[in-house]
Amino acid sequence: MIKREVLVVENTTGIHARLAQQIVHAASKYESDILLKYKGWEIDVKSILGLMSLAIPEGERLEIVATGEDATEVINELKPILSKIE
Repeated sequence: MIKREVLVVENTTGIHARLAQQIVHAASKYESDILLKYKGWEIDVKSILGLMSLAIPEGERLEIVATGEDATEVINELKPILSKIE
């Protein structure tokens, strides 16, 4: 199963180290392969260095693509983390 979701980063500081850690921790519980697509880049969501290297600021649109049996569940868990406002 493939599940795609386009999200807007609502965190006021963008995807910073602590938020990247939360995303990786949540994603790592699932078997699905999870990619984050942003401005032509594709990174594995289970890679904290990959997430931080993108330096995605607040208000940017990104796409998450999960492939696997638990794709829907992982997308549903990641959406509120990315929408969290600090």
